Amino acid sequence: MQLNYIANASTPSSSGRTIPVIDPSDGQVFDEIQRSNAQDIDDAVHAARQCFDAVWSKVSAAERGRLLMKLSAKVAEHADELAAIEQRDCGKPTKQAKADALALVRYFEYYAGACDKLHGETIPYQDGYSVLTWREPHGVTGHIIPWNYPMQIFGRSVGGALAAGNVSVVKPAEDACLSLIRVAQLAAEVGFPAGAINIVTGYGHEVGDALARHPGIDHISFTGSPGVGTIIQQVAAERHCPVTLELGGKSPQIIFADADLDAAIPMVINAIVQNAGQTCSAGSRVLIDELIYEPLLERLGKAFEKLRVGPAILDLDVGPLIRQSQQQRVWDFLSDAQVAGIPMVAQGQIVDEAPETGFYQAPTLLRDVPVTHRLAQDEVFGPVLSAMSFRDEDHAVELANATRFGLVAGVWTRDGARQFRMAKRVRSGQVFINNYGAGGGVELPFGGVKSSGYGREKGFEALLGFTTLKTVAIRHG
Repeated sequence: MQLNYIANASTPSSSGRTIPVIDPSDGQVFDEIQRSNAQDIDDAVHAARQCFDAVWSKVSAAERGRLLMKLSAKVAEHADELAAIEQRDCGKPTKQAKADALALVRYFEYYAGACDKLHGETIPYQDGYSVLTWREPHGVTGHIIPWNYPMQIFGRSVGGALAAGNVSVVKPAEDACLSLIRVAQLAAEVGFPAGAINIVTGYGHEVGDALARHPGIDHISFTGSPGVGTIIQQVAAERHCPVTLELGGKSPQIIFADADLDAAIPMVINAIVQNAGQTCSAGSRVLIDELIYEPLLERLGKAFEKLRVGPAILDLDVGPLIRQSQQQRVWDFLSDAQVAGIPMVAQGQIVDEAPETGFYQAPTLLRDVPVTHRLAQDEVFGPVLSAMSFRDEDHAVELANATRFGLVAGVWTRDGARQFRMAKRVRSGQVFINNYGAGGGVELPFGGVKSSGYGREKGFEALLGFTTLKTVAIRHG
């Protein structure tokens, strides 16, 4: 049984209740986590506040950096262990789970080096005054982390908050807690003070709600659905608590006739099947120049047919979805497509070794998807790629921007002028030209526009959101 981790100690919930932990590869229960409540959140916030006031606020930026570097090294030592935990808890194929663990290493390493680079400014002002600005931490930050990339999102969120001088209370998704509990234990081993990192597990409507409402939380970082993001904003607004929101996307891959298709095709496929399509920045729409629409669909279809789906331990192209309800969600989208007469081009194959009790979905390529259909408008959060054609550059921009989301976009063209035009005209937080994701670089600010949220995580820009600016004006005559 897994316990909460509060003030560097494994702690049972005051509720005395637990939640089963299910392996997505076979649908079987293999562990339990705490079904925590508002009292547990209060205990964690109290521990965090004590840590901040008595210890962490007095630790120099350089020392924070040294601790984060030690944690980075410790996570690297335990990367295989963490990957194995993530694999069973989330259903990630081995290579994806290991990549997530190594990304966590890099996040801590990056923010370790950034701690003492967060500077204020001096401002020219009237004679007799000296004016300067300081970057100060919020204090206690709350982090609500989803189940699709727990380690990576912990790294970009909590890593940035700690680097900026905050302490954190973390509520992971009930479907994916185990790796983060272990990381918090490793942080204590390398010397993080009690209360700097606190993990409280449980359901969103119980623990997440209590965290968002707690008056001791000074900033909230949330990654999840737009609907829950709206609730977080409303709750936080009642006490004027700042928030950073990353709320998903319906990201387009825009392929012009002059694109390098040999380079584009593998990235287009990976962008929708990575993590079984359960990725906020998944390239879930492919917009194809009508001049190459049919031949490119044929090539994509052949590639889809070669994709294999199975248990995480087999390390195939695609693992299971996180839970049965997510599997049903994908099935509902595909059923709607069938009713609407949307043609299916190709599907991957679920291997015979996949247990019937696992939560599997074959990667599916659909064509001629109407721009108003929910497949073109809403997140499926599964390995389903919707294809549509465009006439010219203006039409491509129109289609790309025709959703409420604006997180990521990919543009494939050899025309240099078009590359810049498209980058300016497409409404999204990130635009990738002749690539998609840039290898997931931790240095690259990440966040969206429109219903994809606001604020930025990753990169140095994230540190600005985890601080507040103080202006100091000194009159000296």
